Amino acid sequence: MAAPRAVLLLSGKRKSGKDFVAEELRSRLGPDVCTILRLSGPLKEQYAKEHGLDFQRLLDASAYKEEFRQDMIRWGEEKRRADPGFFCRAAVQGALQPVWVVSDTRRLSDVEWFRAAYGDVVQTVRVVATEETRKRRNWVFVTGVDDAESECGLDQAVAFDWVITNDGDKVALDEQLEMLVQSLHSSL
Repeated sequence: MAAPRAVLLLSGKRKSGKDFVAEELRSRLGPDVCTILRLSGPLKEQYAKEHGLDFQRLLDASAYKEEFRQDMIRWGEEKRRADPGFFCRAAVQGALQPVWVVSDTRRLSDVEWFRAAYGDVVQTVRVVATEETRKRRNWVFVTGVDDAESECGLDQAVAFDWVITNDGDKVALDEQLEMLVQSLHSSL
């Protein structure tokens, strides 16, 4: 595994558009330069194995995933308490591109692990959207999910290097992403 030249840790509330922003960055940089890493992938894969569930169905935005979300959060927290870097190490395995976009950074321990492992190449990116925008994207507040560390762990803990507003204004989003891409090009 080659050391990355840039690691972007994306965070934001559910339905803020983190995955969309990650895909836009990869599209603009190209798949040979940029890969998207998901901490939730190794978490869901291990959870599915241990609980006899359909891993692929845990990856989509289905009612199936929602049925297990709270227990998966609890289980993931137990794993992180035992080993804070467990899911981070699993996510970076095999990543070869010079730019890594971690699309679902949720906890301070994730940020700390990446900073300890990769130092100055790590940048934090907060994707924000108003509550109204998130509701238009079918977000509904769920007690035990939207008020859990998995959604709120980085609300106060990090001074973000970048804040991307993703409220549906394509021109404004393009301008913000272009600034970030230009900054990344300078580090390649």
